[in-house]
Amino acid sequence: MKTHPRSRAVRTVRTPGGLSLRLEPRALIVVVLLLAAACAAGVALIGTGDAKIPAADVLRTLAGNGTAYQDFIVNELRLPRVLVGLLVGASLGLGGALFQSVSRNPLGSPDLLGLSQASTAGALVVIVLLSGSAAQVTLGALAGGLVTGFALYALAWKQGVHGYRLVLVGIGVNAVMTAVNGYLLTKADLVDATRAVVWMTGSLSGRDWEQVRPLLGLCAVLFPLVLANARGLRMMEMGDDVSNALGVRVQRVRLLLMACAVLLTAAATAAAGPVSFVALTAPQLARRLTRSPGPNLVPSLCMGATLLVAADWASQRAFGADQLPVGVVTGVLGGAYLLWLLVTERRAGRI
Repeated sequence: MKTHPRSRAVRTVRTPGGLSLRLEPRALIVVVLLLAAACAAGVALIGTGDAKIPAADVLRTLAGNGTAYQDFIVNELRLPRVLVGLLVGASLGLGGALFQSVSRNPLGSPDLLGLSQASTAGALVVIVLLSGSAAQVTLGALAGGLVTGFALYALAWKQGVHGYRLVLVGIGVNAVMTAVNGYLLTKADLVDATRAVVWMTGSLSGRDWEQVRPLLGLCAVLFPLVLANARGLRMMEMGDDVSNALGVRVQRVRLLLMACAVLLTAAATAAAGPVSFVALTAPQLARRLTRSPGPNLVPSLCMGATLLVAADWASQRAFGADQLPVGVVTGVLGGAYLLWLLVTERRAGRI
């Protein structure tokens, strides 16, 4: 019997506890290369700025062998920014992969479903109406994303949640949240409006350990939870009837993973503002690199982290003292990618 090439490429690993893992060599290589690229971009970003530090000195300082001056620049000023960038990018990449898999639509992204705008609305309420602190802005963004995420699920429910209905409801929610954000800005005074607009661009500037710790804790909980349900998510791509027949509790898994995706998106937005298009592009780019069916959760996570840190490094290197916020860079690149994706989908007859 002739074996399909893909079947020879897949390896199954069984742990002593009875857990089986499917490993695809190409996907594993992509993950390793993306992790290496993310680390290299992070080291380059740490060394970039008014006080330039060579990569060798950055690595030496991270290992605890730098001077007091280098230790302050690297560990206190720049390392938190890089860690926030990596965590935010990874969260957006994973959240985007979950939404695209659940909706079975490459346009099923938090950017287009209204969740990023909802988190922005929650932050604007705190900034404009309450003149809240940075910690309160973070809580407002989380609350806005969570409330809207559950509202989106409820509005899309009709004997279950289906992909196109979720996308259509999400587009409507996105339009409403955009209008709400515009209204809130018109009600703000000059100082609060300026503060709000700066936050809305999406930026990693000024990030410190106060943003790293809660985001790291949330990722440490949600990443393993999502990956533990990856098998059910992969089966759900064959259809609800087949998944139910194979023993997957479809609606329960879908609700759990959507809640995780909403939390990841809201937490990323709370930490860095609404960084656009990373959640849309990272899963698609990861899938094209791995050439593997399924949600590609780990490659999407690594791709998101690499994209965001690389975009932040490019914004500093390309524009010098007039560096752009990272949200502007990802918006320009992601917008171009979205146009290309729409053209490709139309030529393929899928839209």
